Amino acid sequence: YVPPQVRKAQETLDDKKREELRRLKKMVNGLINRLSEPNLSSISGQMEELYMANSRKDMNETLTDILMNACVTAVAMPARLLMEHVLLVSVLHHNVGIEVGAHFLEAVVKKFDELCKSDAEGKECENLLALIAHLYNFHVVHSLLIFDILKKLVSAFTEKEIELILFLLKNVGFSLRKDDALALKELITEAQRKANTAEKKLQDQTRIRFMLETMLALRNNDMRKIPGYDPEPVEKLRKLQRILVHNSGSGKETQLRVSLESLLSADQVGRWWIVGSSWSGAPMIDDTKSKTQQKLHIGKVSSKIMELARKQRMNTDIRRSIFCVLMTSEDFLDAFEKLLG
Repeated sequence: YVPPQVRKAQETLDDKKREELRRLKKMVNGLINRLSEPNLSSISGQMEELYMANSRKDMNETLTDILMNACVTAVAMPARLLMEHVLLVSVLHHNVGIEVGAHFLEAVVKKFDELCKSDAEGKECENLLALIAHLYNFHVVHSLLIFDILKKLVSAFTEKEIELILFLLKNVGFSLRKDDALALKELITEAQRKANTAEKKLQDQTRIRFMLETMLALRNNDMRKIPGYDPEPVEKLRKLQRILVHNSGSGKETQLRVSLESLLSADQVGRWWIVGSSWSGAPMIDDTKSKTQQKLHIGKVSSKIMELARKQRMNTDIRRSIFCVLMTSEDFLDAFEKLLG
């Protein structure tokens, strides 16, 4: 048996597989290029059919790559276009399976973290943040992730981070207030404290004041004080989402309640939020302890028992040890004591 993660590294795509993926990419690309609000129903239906006809892994990777290329550009993307793309992901997330949204979310968050650390001049960070915000608006991800991102931005508190905080609050601020008013209040307090300490360092004082005023407007539920705030487009697309999602009951139950840290360290600690996901990360238990435990009673058994263990394909120390204990114990109590020892 070759584990999936090892298999992926070993396999070299033959010409037939490459051709299949190229054709799949062309089909998905054609659908995404035609995506708009009026034909979202037919596009999502065709995407679901593609998910049924192809492997989930290929579809998730293809869809994520195409959406990232379409939405993450150096210039600011139109808000409406981003919403429609994320709405498609949301519909597939609810109708096909949560691994669709989870795969896309992980790619977006990792790219956002990577670009935030670099000094990129373009609008890629804003576009990625808008994707995350709308994944929250359309119930793919829980507010926990949004608060984690806001806390990270507040802790850095440079001009770039202040712009991103304002951008995110404008998109999801009132939804955050509805979901967790206490967490938003704590965030505002932390931002005020940071603003007081960083007042002398930062040049653009008016931007800081504007950010604090926006936060206070959110706390007081005063929409009029946030310029350019318009909840109408999101509400309209949410209504469309309710029509397109087959199971009307599946709303917040399918939200991914995952933290920023879990997403960024998914390769090391596994993807617990996706049922059945493979993992080849670092062991949870210290290696030295497990090696001593694996020796158990291996030295006390005869070569005959060891030969039996080999025939039964007990191919690791721990399996051989348990097999030998079961074969040589007087009764179940004796086996229990030896296994505990």
